Amino acid sequence: MILAVTGGKGGVGKSTVAYNLAANLDAVVVDGDLGMADLPADHGPDLHDVLAGRADSVEAVREGPPVSILPCGRSLAGARAGDPTALVSAIEAVERAYGDVVVDSPAGLRADVGLPLYVADACVLVTTPSESAVTDAVRVRELARELDAGLARVVLNRADDGANPDPVAATLGAPVTTVPDDAVVADAQAAGQPVCRASPGTPACQAFRSLADAVERVCRGHRP
Repeated sequence: MILAVTGGKGGVGKSTVAYNLAANLDAVVVDGDLGMADLPADHGPDLHDVLAGRADSVEAVREGPPVSILPCGRSLAGARAGDPTALVSAIEAVERAYGDVVVDSPAGLRADVGLPLYVADACVLVTTPSESAVTDAVRVRELARELDAGLARVVLNRADDGANPDPVAATLGAPVTTVPDDAVVADAQAAGQPVCRASPGTPACQAFRSLADAVERVCRGHRP
């Protein structure tokens, strides 16, 4: 299964959702945001090297714990050196080697947003409760439809207590999982840990586990 995590705008917590979803699915997370990488990285070959033909995508995966990841470089020079269209074959190779793959996709409607959606079996769309974020998410939802990336779930991220997910579900046309606005999420991210490893039993951990369970149920039909 290849799952693209996407969002209509930056700053909605898309990378955090991708990382925690991969942790709960025991999947490899691929940092597919070629120009604005945000997932943990260390020394060694990365996705920029893969797209430039300097490394093999499977060999570039850093196996967990806590999460297996194919990181992406941070430099603009690295982003420019690679062939973005090679992202599709790179992701497919990781899927063949590891099984489930979660791709942290670029935000918005940049040209490279469509590549993870094109290769994905399904997508998860991340938004915050703000009206502007939901409006931007609608545009990405339409792109996902055009590329036949079924919408497995919407994540209403950084939601206050009592936030009503029903209008968001109606607007985006899919069930919503609400992730609370909780300091444990930021603390776990700063430590490079999934929420359920850093703060098990918290509402945020329960939300990410619920999201993973929902995605499994929806996407099971895509499994070989």
